[in-house]
Amino acid sequence: MARPSAAPDSRRAFVTPEGIDLRLRLASASARAGAFMIDAAIVLGVLIGATLLLALLATGPQSGNLVAILWLVVFFVLRNGWFILFEMGGRGATPGKRALGLRVVARDGARLTGGAVIARNAMREVELFVPLSFALGQSFQSNGDAAFAIAALLWSGIFLFFPLFNRDRLRVGDLLAGTWVIEAGKTALAADLALAPPARRFSDAALALYGEYELQTLEDVLRARRPQAMSVVAATIRAKAGLPDDGDDEAFLRDYYAALCARLEAGMLVGRRRADKFA
Repeated sequence: MARPSAAPDSRRAFVTPEGIDLRLRLASASARAGAFMIDAAIVLGVLIGATLLLALLATGPQSGNLVAILWLVVFFVLRNGWFILFEMGGRGATPGKRALGLRVVARDGARLTGGAVIARNAMREVELFVPLSFALGQSFQSNGDAAFAIAALLWSGIFLFFPLFNRDRLRVGDLLAGTWVIEAGKTALAADLALAPPARRFSDAALALYGEYELQTLEDVLRARRPQAMSVVAATIRAKAGLPDDGDDEAFLRDYYAALCARLEAGMLVGRRRADKFA
């Protein structure tokens, strides 16, 4: 059965620094919510394990306060570090996003930066955890201010439903960080594209032009199989590497992809990792 097409407005122009428009599809609000729930379930499981471990450390009457402080620190680091560390990785996705085929990208087409990842996730504290913490704190106090608790819940609700009321389905964190969450499809180094040895041979200088980010962009171009995009990319690589035009752009790109993939993986084996062409 053919996959139903997404809404017409879910496609966005995504122009890489090389001038290639990959036409990405934005993730739906339901997919983003599902990915967050998966991540939240994993984080909750880890937190429960940490709680049990800390409970074992509370052996004396004076240790309760220290354990409570440690628990709060662990919870803060876990709920923020989980998203930041995974989204800073090469795939730009947490386990929840990877499970649903999503990833985070920079809207300007450049490589996703650490600052953007930190900004989009730091806003989650303001959007969700801080107001909910105040609301729960008020609800557990006998003389708590019910109006304040309701206001905190409404504050969180506004941010929670914000993606439903803008065409790019952006969280406030995405808006500030300049990011999109997109349908990623396959984002690995694509072993199926690099199974056959390249028919063309490339010099070290030609392969040293690009890194992992450009490799993933090239993979997206090959999977999309749009002749115009492949022609632009092939011409760019040939011009930078000083290679002749043999008239077969797709075969040239597949060979270059396989050779670049092998070079980057060989570098990883000896501890050399190149994130992009600027590294």
